[in-house]
Amino acid sequence: MAKSSIIGIDLGGTNLKCALLDGNLKIKAKNYFSTKSFDNKFKLIQGIADSINSFISLHGISRNAVLGVGIGLPGPVDTFKGMVHFLPNIPGWREVGLKKILERKTALPVFIDNDAKLMALAEYRAGQAKKFKNALCLTLGTGVGGGLIINGSLYRGSDNAAGEIGHVPINEKGPHCPCGGSACLEAYIGNARILKEARKLFGPRITLEKISVLAKANNARAIGFWVKVGERLGIALSGVINLLNLDAVVIGGGVSDAGKALFESVRKTIGLRAMSVQAKRVKIFKARLGNDAGIIGAGYLVRERQVR
Repeated sequence: MAKSSIIGIDLGGTNLKCALLDGNLKIKAKNYFSTKSFDNKFKLIQGIADSINSFISLHGISRNAVLGVGIGLPGPVDTFKGMVHFLPNIPGWREVGLKKILERKTALPVFIDNDAKLMALAEYRAGQAKKFKNALCLTLGTGVGGGLIINGSLYRGSDNAAGEIGHVPINEKGPHCPCGGSACLEAYIGNARILKEARKLFGPRITLEKISVLAKANNARAIGFWVKVGERLGIALSGVINLLNLDAVVIGGGVSDAGKALFESVRKTIGLRAMSVQAKRVKIFKARLGNDAGIIGAGYLVRERQVR
């Protein structure tokens, strides 16, 4: 029997997304779970395994028809050893051999990688980065993750840990970051930080989604809020653009839904802060694949690793 299905999982600091993909990496079914509903690492791992097994059972799929399971995780991952080094925004994860654990629990081949790298892989294969040889793809959400495409290939670095733009320091001193550093970009524009600032401006019941709606309705305070976030992001991106002379930056994750105010601010800041040659070259896009990019990237991970 031809192996025609893939299970893709995107584990974030807030949600666990699990999807069934066909051989063309089209999503056939999808479930969401709250990451915080699992009290500890062991329950979360079991939750992932249960999600995989329930998809197979619910859709009547033979395990022999599943090419594999791909999982994106929000932190440093050794994709070749199947090891999660740690997850900055999910406590308790240190040197976890997740690949072997899940293969034992599901009886399926499992492949793991950093979630932003998988988003970059998906956007390069089928999204906004498809036409560019050198691109940075980043996710803005609970954390700030990044994946680099250099000369047409996903760049991993010596320890498979390259691309962590969220942990580039943007000040000499600043807020503590869950990675253990301080003044990291994530500590300024991760969801927790910007939501705290938003509630000072808009009240304790505001959400980032509501501020995005207000900004699109031309609310001046909401526009100003996203302009400030865009400036912070643009400053960090300017350094990366100067260093790598990128063709494109693709921005995804929940915060990317802020819209015009955010993106115009990012572009303006890069124009002011990056060197002229590099600034003229780079294009700034919203991710084409949206919140499904990580899941689709997980599908590409399985497909490309299985045919090696």
